[in-house]
Amino acid sequence: MLQTYADVRKAISSGDTVISILEGYLKAIEEKTHLNAFLEVFEDSAKKKAQEVDDKIKAGTAGKLAGMIIGIKDNLCYKDHKVSAASKILEGFESLYTATAVERLLAEDAVIIGRLNCDEFAMGSSNENSAFGNVLNPLDNGKVPGGSSGGSAVAVAAGLCTASLGSDTGGSIRQPASFTGTYGLKPTYGRISRYGLIAYASSFDQIGPFTNSIDDSALLLEVMAGPDEFDATVSEENVDNYSKSEKLENQKIAVIKECLESDGLDSEIKASMEEAIEKLKEEGHTVDYVSFPYLDYMVPTYYVLTTAEASSNLSRFDGVHFGYRSEFSNGVEATYKNSRSEGFGKEVQRRIMAGTFILSHGYYDAYYAKGQKVRRKIQDKTNEILEDYDVLMLPTTPTTAFDLGGVKDPIAMYLQDIYTVHANLSGNPAISIPFGNHSNGMPFGIQVIASHFEEKKLFNFSRIIVKINT
Repeated sequence: MLQTYADVRKAISSGDTVISILEGYLKAIEEKTHLNAFLEVFEDSAKKKAQEVDDKIKAGTAGKLAGMIIGIKDNLCYKDHKVSAASKILEGFESLYTATAVERLLAEDAVIIGRLNCDEFAMGSSNENSAFGNVLNPLDNGKVPGGSSGGSAVAVAAGLCTASLGSDTGGSIRQPASFTGTYGLKPTYGRISRYGLIAYASSFDQIGPFTNSIDDSALLLEVMAGPDEFDATVSEENVDNYSKSEKLENQKIAVIKECLESDGLDSEIKASMEEAIEKLKEEGHTVDYVSFPYLDYMVPTYYVLTTAEASSNLSRFDGVHFGYRSEFSNGVEATYKNSRSEGFGKEVQRRIMAGTFILSHGYYDAYYAKGQKVRRKIQDKTNEILEDYDVLMLPTTPTTAFDLGGVKDPIAMYLQDIYTVHANLSGNPAISIPFGNHSNGMPFGIQVIASHFEEKKLFNFSRIIVKINT
């Protein structure tokens, strides 16, 4: 099985073609359809692209991702291919343009193999909210893969593609990465253009990769990052040579003590974190416990702000302009009401209703405005800590992957994001690194957060974590 791009390059240098590598992945997808990771395989266009790349390799003109086979989350647009955000309301819709992130991968000769299942409109922490069925964890089919980018995580973990793209609004890349034993990166907000990403919460959403190695994550960010005329929120900051590894000496690491003291943190994950801390100290690094007094406010603030933005962003899906339209409606009002009621799933409806309430007259100041103030407090405190320390380290998730249907209460499900929403609220880059296996057989990750646009430091410190774990 070709798990990393290094494996792909080695296979090509040994005489394999991109077409043969692609066919190997297509066979694996067919054998593992029960996982429900792919909503659609782009076999024809993938084979056409693979042949083009083979021709470029022979001519010596291939890009830096030649032969990398990539799956994309079903909320990323790819011209002349379907995209639905795993929702009935967009079923059958074909994109008219390609997302900037995807365009840049294609320009470097990556091959897009298909679109991957996810929670509807990226709203969920278990991938049980898709209109097209649950995604199964490949390590234990009775467990969830995490969400919302569950299909993207599973595709990489199960060897169905070399890498994949997901989106992270509150942990939707890092949490499933932890649950599946993969690397999941959420870059700094504005590092990668959001043009062509179907919006959930625009001031939180960020595209990022799932991979089986740090080097692949760094390379993909290097290709996708940078200014874009189609996204006014993308940063003009210089794109570093992320894929160049540099050794870091005597790092100062802050560990949020409230995270390790939380009652909800699994004892084995806590013990593993403490073991990592001791190993880092033995390597000569400084590790201090710091207080972050806003942990209890993270999830409420996140859901106040994101549901408000979702209410606004999803208003365009109305049964009139495009997408699903109810067949049994007379008049404009009934068309809007029935199309949205039938087209959106329960969780999406719940968040739209919550967001509409938060933005309504008489409640805006009490909820949305106050949420923005708390968000600023969280960002300021994060910046304050990172002025004195190189990185923040904390668990990615409080537990390993839970049983399908195991979390029925929406509030309990929202609390699955307790350690990941931090980086989205503050806009910092964060990565989940596979770190151990629980006695229940399931993997879990360690999360690292760095200062804004310090992805290079994030990758190099992640290599330290990988080293102490081998």
